[in-house]
Amino acid sequence: MKKILQVQSLKKYFPIYGGLLSRVIGQVKAVDDVSFDINEGEILGLVGESGCGKTTVGRMTLRLLEPTSGKVLFEGTDLLSLKGKELAMIRPKMQIIFQDPYSSLNPRFTVERIIGEALSVHGLAQGSELRKKIEGLMEKVGLSKMYLKRFPHEFSGGQRQRIGIARALALNPKYIVCDEPVSALDVSIQAQIINLLQSLQKEDNLSLMFISHDLNVVKHLSQRTAVMYLGKIVELAPTELLNRKAAHPYTQALLASKPSLDPTNRKRPKPLQG
Repeated sequence: MKKILQVQSLKKYFPIYGGLLSRVIGQVKAVDDVSFDINEGEILGLVGESGCGKTTVGRMTLRLLEPTSGKVLFEGTDLLSLKGKELAMIRPKMQIIFQDPYSSLNPRFTVERIIGEALSVHGLAQGSELRKKIEGLMEKVGLSKMYLKRFPHEFSGGQRQRIGIARALALNPKYIVCDEPVSALDVSIQAQIINLLQSLQKEDNLSLMFISHDLNVVKHLSQRTAVMYLGKIVELAPTELLNRKAAHPYTQALLASKPSLDPTNRKRPKPLQG
């Protein structure tokens, strides 16, 4: 199977400054020697608690954040070696769906401008053709074209996230980072957005990195799941196998923390050692 993304020994260290002269006195190892790959048409789940480095990994694969060291290969091309026009040419193939559907949308832009801006910037459509493409994208994510002239504050959280998804799809990308796209939504809306992402992935054969802190969400969406803990991937396995027979103590703790439907089940999760 063709690999669309290969990450090799990726690291991101943030300096700690201290003293009167604000010298570097240490480092925060946000991501520490992470390696994995994503196949064409695959959904890889990236799971871990807040602060484990999963969002940092996602952003580095898009080069929205510069790594300290390591390699990110997109379709065999080393992203970290690209500059200027070379990088600009490859960016349309990679997109991101942000966690907060409100702060990620410009409050002064209409939906029409939010979705159509990338198409205009890259010269892919103008005038009536641009309008037609925007309407098609809105229909694709389940929004009426009647909403074209509305602003983000006029929509619900779920509708805003649909706008964000439409914006990400505008340039026909091959790889999308979904950075906890449902964590800020109500449970009933979460299911709708997950089903939408699943259908879009199958329809367009997209490769997705689905970042989440919830193993239940990832279980229903991804083919493989990577578990992050303190900046490292501690376990990577097919999702079904990982949920059935987790090997790492941290993964076991995550699975044990899921609430049970049985009210008589009052098992206390074991604390992690170290």
